[in-house]
Amino acid sequence: MNAGVQLVSDLGQVAITVSDVARAKPFYHGVLGLKHLFAAGPGLAFLSAGNVRRMFTLPQGAGAAGKNSILYFRVSGLESAYPALLARGATGEQAPQLTAKLPDHELWMAFVRDPDGNLVGLMEERR
Repeated sequence: MNAGVQLVSDLGQVAITVSDVARAKPFYHGVLGLKHLFAAGPGLAFLSAGNVRRMFTLPQGAGAAGKNSILYFRVSGLESAYPALLARGATGEQAPQLTAKLPDHELWMAFVRDPDGNLVGLMEERR
């Protein structure tokens, strides 16, 4: 097989394990503003941010609530978005700070936590 051939394309969906889908949905929809797509029973909900779908699910043999990979959401105006998210109910983990100075931009990051303690990254690339 040719190693130069791309077999996958853009990221289509990310699964997030939570302890209570009904409790997680208001955080991701109401606090972060993700678009609600649909629910599939009480233990499964789908929301989107851009072209990537987020699936919120209860632990089903793998994964544990609050121990997921970190999702990094792009934001503009991180200095104002961070306190706005805290005012909406997010738990602050790390205030905005400069993470890296790259040749063409600065990378700024901040972190909040969802109701299960999952870390949520906020990133802004300032040019």
